[in-house]
Amino acid sequence: MVYIGAVIAKRKQGGESDTDGVMLAGRGLPAYIAIFTMSATWVGGGFINGTAEYTASSGLVWVQAPWGYALSLVIGGLFFARIMRRRRYRTMLDPLEERYGKKMTALLFLPALTGELFWTAAILTALGATFSTVLGIDIETSILLSATVAIAYTALGGLWAVALTDVVQLIILFVGLAIILPFALEYTGGLSATWAKYQDQFGAAASPFPSREALGDSYWTWWDYALLLVFGGIPWQVYFQRVLAAKSERVAVWLSILAGVICLLAAFAPTVIGMISATVDWTALGTTAPPEASATLPWVVKELTPPLVGMIGLGAVAAAVMSSVDSSVLSASSMGIWNVYRPLVQPDISDSNLARLIKRCIWIVGVAATLVAFKVQSVYELWFLCSDFVYCLLFPALVCALFLPFANKYGALAGFLVAAFLRFGGGESTLGIPAFLPYPTDFPFRTLAMVSGLSVIILASKVAALPGKR
Repeated sequence: MVYIGAVIAKRKQGGESDTDGVMLAGRGLPAYIAIFTMSATWVGGGFINGTAEYTASSGLVWVQAPWGYALSLVIGGLFFARIMRRRRYRTMLDPLEERYGKKMTALLFLPALTGELFWTAAILTALGATFSTVLGIDIETSILLSATVAIAYTALGGLWAVALTDVVQLIILFVGLAIILPFALEYTGGLSATWAKYQDQFGAAASPFPSREALGDSYWTWWDYALLLVFGGIPWQVYFQRVLAAKSERVAVWLSILAGVICLLAAFAPTVIGMISATVDWTALGTTAPPEASATLPWVVKELTPPLVGMIGLGAVAAAVMSSVDSSVLSASSMGIWNVYRPLVQPDISDSNLARLIKRCIWIVGVAATLVAFKVQSVYELWFLCSDFVYCLLFPALVCALFLPFANKYGALAGFLVAAFLRFGGGESTLGIPAFLPYPTDFPFRTLAMVSGLSVIILASKVAALPGKR
């Protein structure tokens, strides 16, 4: 991976300007590479480990992320990709800077950065848990090793490094998981028998579709999470970086749609692995169930496959993790230097120095995410939290910046503050934040925060634009 990222990517960059080469691969990604890198970015360690975790512990009805992110890619391709690529932006924050100004964009960078950090931490934790379970290496060492490799080739080769390694990583992921499944299914009697046992065990929760019977008092919470995954999966630099690097508008649209289809296909194997973990008789095998839900996939790999196959499975997870870590640290670094440091600190910075700063920032962001990863308990919960913040705080601002010409910085600030108050008023157990607003049980307060933020941006922008209000 280091060789592909550092050596081959350097050759690919050719005569491109430093900044364009690092951030956007010179806007020259061919369609097939763009589709691979878009798919590999979403199908990461959090995707496969988290899907297996919730399939085994909560039922298919709560396995929302695979189809939620697939829909977000399709919607992003149909409504956002063409306009972003046509305007030749360099980052997702460019339209915000254009509409709201430099300082407001710096504030909106915070949820974007937080999302990228949590995303990276979640997938590093997934790999750490896998290494720890399969090979007996401690989690901290596993996280450090994988993070170092991914960050190194990203800093050396930029987006070309990320894109080219993603091609290899996605192939390894699909092949590795395909090899694991037949061995693991032998312990539950095959796919049909596993599905039948799973339905008996989980009942209505074995269906991916929501129902009162399956969800009980969490019905509206399910819809809250569903909407945040679909629309909270759009305002990500990892997504728009590929859209903006595509060769044309048409490629940008189709790579989004096809990547959504690949996301759904990639969820099949980890879903089945989760079903196997939930239905296999662990006692009869002389062992115990996974010690914690987040270890579901690596535990199945370790206990239900031969050692050689287990190593192949470990390679699949490692490939998935690196394909997301590299994208995430590059995206956060690109936004931080291009949209915050450059306009606010050193507007006249040269192209070569800008590229150099982005590469240094890749290491800083990578180290920060690695430190967060040491504290993670549930891969899936942190994975959800990533989209939670960008859904509530960033999505309304992006929509208004792209589609409402009258939106301004006053409206954006008011909307951000209202959305933040309503969102954090519901608390966040993952971060230890207590609730301070009396929301009823099963109330979709995240969607309330997003819709309220969007409405306030529209209303406050119109009021601020009235004569004598500025």
